[in-house]
Amino acid sequence: MGVTATFDLAALAKTFPESATTMLLDMRLTDEAAASSRLFRIYEPVPLHYHRGCDEYLLVISGRAVATIGDNAPQEVGPGQLVFFRRGVVHGFREIFEHPLVVFAVDTPRRDPADVTFVDPGSGTVESFLRTVKEY
Repeated sequence: MGVTATFDLAALAKTFPESATTMLLDMRLTDEAAASSRLFRIYEPVPLHYHRGCDEYLLVISGRAVATIGDNAPQEVGPGQLVFFRRGVVHGFREIFEHPLVVFAVDTPRRDPADVTFVDPGSGTVESFLRTVKEY
C-alpha cells in the first residue's frame, strides 16, 4: 500500500462469507506502528476479553448486537455507533440481533492479531477468535 488509500467499507463488508470457523473474520486495511485499521465480521457471540497493547475505536457498519464494555451496563449497538475503550478494558458481544454484524476498528497503537486475553480462558483461544482473510 502506498502513502494513502481509500476503502469502500460497505462494499468490503459484502465480501465476507456467510459463515466462518472462527468468531470473527478480519480484513487488515492499514498496519502502521502508530495505528492499525481493520474491518471485521462477527459471526457468533464474542466472550468477554481484552487487549493488552492497544486502545480500540469500533464503528458499527451493519448489524445489531449487545455489547459489554468495561463496567458499563450492556447496551445495544448498531450502524453508525462508535464505541471507544482503552487497552485492558474488558469487552465482548454477548448477543447478535441482526446479521451481518460488521465493524470497522482503529487500534492505537497497532494491535497484534495475537493480542487477545479471554476473561474465562476456556471460552476461546487466539485461533478460535480471529482469522485474517485479507491484508492490504
